[in-house]
Amino acid sequence: MQLKINRGFVQNEISQKGYAVIEEVLNDEECQQLISNFETAHLYRKTVDMERYRFGAGTYKYFKYPLPDIIQRLRELVYPELVPIANEWMSQLKLDMVYPQDLWKLHQHCANQGQHLATPLILKYQEGGFNTLHQDLYGEVYFPMQAVLFLNDYGADYSGGEFVLTQQVPRAQSKAMVLHPKKGSMLIFSTNFRPVQGKKGFYRVTMKHGVSEVHSGERYTLGIIFHDAAQ
Repeated sequence: MQLKINRGFVQNEISQKGYAVIEEVLNDEECQQLISNFETAHLYRKTVDMERYRFGAGTYKYFKYPLPDIIQRLRELVYPELVPIANEWMSQLKLDMVYPQDLWKLHQHCANQGQHLATPLILKYQEGGFNTLHQDLYGEVYFPMQAVLFLNDYGADYSGGEFVLTQQVPRAQSKAMVLHPKKGSMLIFSTNFRPVQGKKGFYRVTMKHGVSEVHSGERYTLGIIFHDAAQ
């Protein structure tokens, strides 16, 4: 894994667009290992059939603690780089929340609210699979940014299955952004909302994300969420 985060780049991209893409985070071997472990039952605490809950069509699995080393390292490396951006957001929106610099302190805060379960997950979609627009909150405590890593190639391994972000501006229609980052890339995006500069200061825009229908092949992604879940 090669991860060098230019905080200024991420801050500018996510402030302007609501997302930022960092390429070549995972190599081919690491992507394949994560895909190969999809059927390794002891790594996971929960498997979700998305059709059963009307979340879409596909399967995702939540990892359990202790997390695989590569996922733990991703969490620990990315989180502190995003904390200054998150705290600036809270200040801009005049919200009474300050995120700790250390990930374990965020998890301690989560535990105090009954959130103690791991949230990183791996997702698999086959032909016809999709994910409805949603937010990954999991409880009262949540970090305002998260990441997804793309484990195989758009166009070569699957078609369709674009990553979709929507932005709801108050008293306006939603804006959709459709993305297909390269294999090994990490997409950082807003979990719930983000600030946008207006004529009278910053205002809040709500963000949701999902996956468009897969037309062929199999699509795998790894979701990195920093806060823990209540259930």
